[in-house]
Amino acid sequence: MKISWRTIVLWSLPALVIGFFIWQGAFAQTAVNMGNNAARTRMSYGRFLDYLQADRVTSVDLYDGGRTAIVEAVDELNNQVERLRVDLPANSPDLISRLREANINFDSHPPRSEGAVWGLLGNLIFPILLIVGLFFLFRRSSNVPGGPGQAMNFGKSKARFSMEAKTGVLFDDVAGVDEAKEELQEVVTFLKKPERFTAVGARIPKGVLLVGPPGTGKTLLAKAIAGEAGVPFFSISGSEFVEMFVGVGASRVRDLFKKAKENAPCIIFIDEIDAVGRQRGAGIGGGNDEREQTLNQLLTEMDGFEGNSGIIIIAATNRPDVLDSALLRPGRFDRQVTVDSPDIKGRLSILNVHARDKKLSNEISLDAIARRTPGFTGADLANLLNEAAILTARRRKEAITMREIDDAVDRVVAGMEGTPLMDGKSKRLIAYHEVGHAIVGTLVKEHDPVQKVTLVPRGQARGLTWFMPNEEQGLISRSQILARITGALGGRAAEKVIFGDAEVTTGAGNDLQQVTGMARQMVTRYGMSDLGPMSLETQQSEVFLGRDLMTRSEYSDEIASRIDAQVRTIVEHCYEDACQMMRDHRVVIDRLVDLLIEKETIDGDEFRQIVAEYTDVPEKERYVPVI
Repeated sequence: MKISWRTIVLWSLPALVIGFFIWQGAFAQTAVNMGNNAARTRMSYGRFLDYLQADRVTSVDLYDGGRTAIVEAVDELNNQVERLRVDLPANSPDLISRLREANINFDSHPPRSEGAVWGLLGNLIFPILLIVGLFFLFRRSSNVPGGPGQAMNFGKSKARFSMEAKTGVLFDDVAGVDEAKEELQEVVTFLKKPERFTAVGARIPKGVLLVGPPGTGKTLLAKAIAGEAGVPFFSISGSEFVEMFVGVGASRVRDLFKKAKENAPCIIFIDEIDAVGRQRGAGIGGGNDEREQTLNQLLTEMDGFEGNSGIIIIAATNRPDVLDSALLRPGRFDRQVTVDSPDIKGRLSILNVHARDKKLSNEISLDAIARRTPGFTGADLANLLNEAAILTARRRKEAITMREIDDAVDRVVAGMEGTPLMDGKSKRLIAYHEVGHAIVGTLVKEHDPVQKVTLVPRGQARGLTWFMPNEEQGLISRSQILARITGALGGRAAEKVIFGDAEVTTGAGNDLQQVTGMARQMVTRYGMSDLGPMSLETQQSEVFLGRDLMTRSEYSDEIASRIDAQVRTIVEHCYEDACQMMRDHRVVIDRLVDLLIEKETIDGDEFRQIVAEYTDVPEKERYVPVI
């Protein structure tokens, strides 16, 4: 462990002070003893007077202003001269006269000045050492965020400032969000060439709010703006305004905008603005006054009485539903840019960006990877290629192949690969379960095609069946939802038909949750039931700060019973269809299970080829679920 010299000084200060006082006392005592000529024997004052009267005293040296005397006297036993110390009383005015009358040599020695000097130093050195120690202590704590040395800096903004931000990210490094890039490129152009816009009466936007799910590239776009704009750039997180002391957040907002006005035109980027911009007055018992005061100050600085011309605020959040309405109005955040998950074209562009520094084999098709990863964000795709590169290095290969890509997709979606199952009843049951999913996905017309079926465990799943959509699905039809419900019930249907009700396992627990959720949404949200085209539940399913906690139900108990009945009807109908498919295609299912147990993984093309050998139904005449 490395210890700095400041720490050594601070820890050694008490020992130095104590040692100094001990040394001072010892030195003072030694000085007195030396000044008194180191007399070994003491003599009482009365005996001294007896010796004086008997003419045995030869000389007297007076010290300490006449309070101590060193006497040379002749011993009455051996007639030798001895040096004796005598403590004189305070009132002995006739002593000098008696010494003169007895014709005894005496001398008076003034007090030594060293004691006063050392006493003065002793009184000064402790305060000096204390002041020096406190100086080093506060200097050290000033480097610690929130330390005692920063007690006077609570109200200062913690924003990182760059006159010309060198983020290393430009708009060319951002892909898959072309619409958002276009909006933000216009803001950069406004900063660089404002005359192009002001000539026609346009004014610079005050704020741009980036909205989108996590990982879609909101912060990356902010870095690109900082790298492209060439103007002073302030970056801060919403949580850095919040402090335990009242009024600190508002003070930091004021300080941030004061610095920004001094460097205008400039850009302020506030990441995760929902930490400070939540709705005011929402919640049981009232809101957080400190956070609300911070938000009020932010609203005033963005568009208040004084204004802030030349300052553009860019904020990012993935929870726009919790933001205060005053923050979202024009004049504060003039633009709300949605940064959503990319489509297949966007995913291909993102893969091209992240594949620049990856060594890919010739067999790699980025287009195939883009098609296989619907719903992936930019962060997910970057993580996918990084996992593939790690697997390539672990397997000691020179370039990334499709095998590493496939394994990386499985790892990102389902988790780490587990230990393969041993042959036995459990493995055969799982094989029937997964083949049940896949056979329904192959025989139902509106279902997504099977990509692969595997018995290799990943995460909590003992086996997996992957489906790959043919195209981007912005809208989903009723028949597609029914097909997905039927496919999700295929595993449970296979267990029931093959092994019987007594051998049905808990493996379909997650499938049943998905099935119930889709069926309930069909009834309550999408109007796809006998209840008619009514939306009985809102999109907001989470309770926000108590605002929605005490709201009344949007439908009566009778409607609730009818909803439950409709959900049950949909699920039971799809389950019966899945069971019937298991009975009608038992031969091909057994063949596929034996092959799956042998190979542990069957890809989609091979699976469909085997199914086609046993079923001669053309694709256009395949099963279409109808209720």
